[in-house]
Amino acid sequence: MTAQKNRIRPIAAIKAVRALLKNPEDTRQVFLVTEALNGNAGIRSFERFRKSAVGRAVLSERRVLLDHLRDQDRLARLPVGTLGRDYYEFMSREGLTADGLVEASKTENFKPGSDEFRLFAERGRDWHDLQHALTGYGRNGLGEVCVLTFLCAQSWNPGLLLIAIAGMFKTAKELPGQPVKRAVWEAWRHGRKAAWLPGLDWEALLSRQLDEIRPELGVRTPVIYQQIVAAFAQRTPANGERPTPALAAE
Repeated sequence: MTAQKNRIRPIAAIKAVRALLKNPEDTRQVFLVTEALNGNAGIRSFERFRKSAVGRAVLSERRVLLDHLRDQDRLARLPVGTLGRDYYEFMSREGLTADGLVEASKTENFKPGSDEFRLFAERGRDWHDLQHALTGYGRNGLGEVCVLTFLCAQSWNPGLLLIAIAGMFKTAKELPGQPVKRAVWEAWRHGRKAAWLPGLDWEALLSRQLDEIRPELGVRTPVIYQQIVAAFAQRTPANGERPTPALAAE
């Protein structure tokens, strides 16, 4: 037995999504939504991971990605342009730490079922911010929606898909006249064409240049997203206006 199948709880998911939309910083709600809707989606991803070469190595070596991401000194010393250095700068700029998602992920309903599945689940939690650095999406509202959409295009995840769709409509209202839905659709297309993120050897990629690994992994430039961010960067905040919520964290 690898993990216990979760019962689908749509009401709990809707409540968590509403709470997340009210406070996008409440990351715990993301884990509550996924637990409420995922059923055996996580088990299927784990089985695919376990059969891959990287998965077998990670599980046999009991590799913990979080240990590498906590080593701020090593990450800071990596050459400019590497995934690890970009991740370090991203986390420093946003005031985040590698342990930030650990507490948020602790919920009463998560029952890993086995040490291997727990290791896989925690690994998925820990490479979330690496995904930002790899794909080029920021931590603003639109960037988070695009990151989730990118991942959903690779692995069926009903919880994350619900969050992405709800976030897309909310962001579209906050950015009237901007091609938000096109940016999200672009993220979906890019996710479909890219290498499967859960199966990447993230530890080995940390010291490699992003300009090299992005083409290798089929990770494309988020052109429409960047155009939206650039458009709003040109009009802030000389007029004293507050930053647009959907782009406030950029």
